[in-house]
Amino acid sequence: MTDLTTEDYDRVLGLFPVLAEVRDASLRMRVASAWDDAIRTGNAGRGWTVQQLRAIPFTLLAGETRMGFIEHLNSCALQCLAIARVLGETFDGRVPIDLDVLLAGALLADVGKLVEFELDAAGNPTQGETGRLLRHPFTGVALADRHGLPPAVMHLIAAHSHEGDRIERSIECIIFHHADFVDFDIAKFLGRRAGRGA
Repeated sequence: MTDLTTEDYDRVLGLFPVLAEVRDASLRMRVASAWDDAIRTGNAGRGWTVQQLRAIPFTLLAGETRMGFIEHLNSCALQCLAIARVLGETFDGRVPIDLDVLLAGALLADVGKLVEFELDAAGNPTQGETGRLLRHPFTGVALADRHGLPPAVMHLIAAHSHEGDRIERSIECIIFHHADFVDFDIAKFLGRRAGRGA
């Protein structure tokens, strides 16, 4: 885990305000540290600015969409909290959910995209060579492991996308998986609509 300066932590918190809701301070700092590492080393080693991170789409697979990468992760984290609240209220605590694991995993699920994506000469996001060889669940787990994130969080990162379709997902991973695909399916719908000029 890298030593975060207050400025580094504040930059990550500015991107992801819900990070403050991770109760375990050590876990919260490891999430921020993994993000700081990805921001500094992603984009084919050139790093990312906050402005670039806010401008890139959350997926390159949905056509033209104005749903941004940072917005998507904040959306998913908030959806996860809402789903957990509804499950808790409806089933009276019979669905065990570790909210810290859920939030940490939701915030880190796509951190590997900072390694998977890179900006081309025109400043457009593309899937770089690393991304062609290792999708973001793999690079995300590598980043998480480097920063001492627990296996339950790494499981969510690894299994949230189709890479997890052949294993048993944890409850936290199931919740995030569906929140993630709510945004993805909407992005595809909007991308198709934009492609038709609607």
